[in-house]
Amino acid sequence: MQGDIQMKLRSILYGTFICLFAVVLFLSFSSHVMAQQKTATKSPTAKRSSEPVKKDADYWFKKGALVSTYGNNKAAVQYFQKAIALNPNFSGAYFSQGISYGQLGQYPAAIDQINRALKMEPQNGMYYYGRARVYLLSGDKTKAMEDFKKAADLQDEDALQYLDYIGRKKD
Repeated sequence: MQGDIQMKLRSILYGTFICLFAVVLFLSFSSHVMAQQKTATKSPTAKRSSEPVKKDADYWFKKGALVSTYGNNKAAVQYFQKAIALNPNFSGAYFSQGISYGQLGQYPAAIDQINRALKMEPQNGMYYYGRARVYLLSGDKTKAMEDFKKAADLQDEDALQYLDYIGRKKD
């Protein structure tokens, strides 16, 4: 009999605990929602800005860089193209579009875009390094090594490290 009473008490306590827990959750959620509603009605800055986002070349470049970071190089190519259309002298957009083409396996298009960037900035070691990586992906090791060396001559850190790595690998 005592066992039955203990079981009933546990059942009642357990049920009470569940009910109290549910009430606490409900109150915390509803107070959070009410606080948001009060802020939205009181604060004039809580409303969305009616000014459109300025979609200039830099905007499209950043958007392309973001999606390429997550592996969506097909979309990145399109965003970089929009940046180039708005600023045909944007060497970084040509370079980045070339890298994205390279990631897609479209090596001739990749080399073409990186070459355009290099015409604008022939002393940019990173561009030579990027083109070297594309040449390497395409299987042209001779041209890749030429560009790795050119990038290293321009003090590109990645090229210097790569050449150091393959030098140690041979030893």
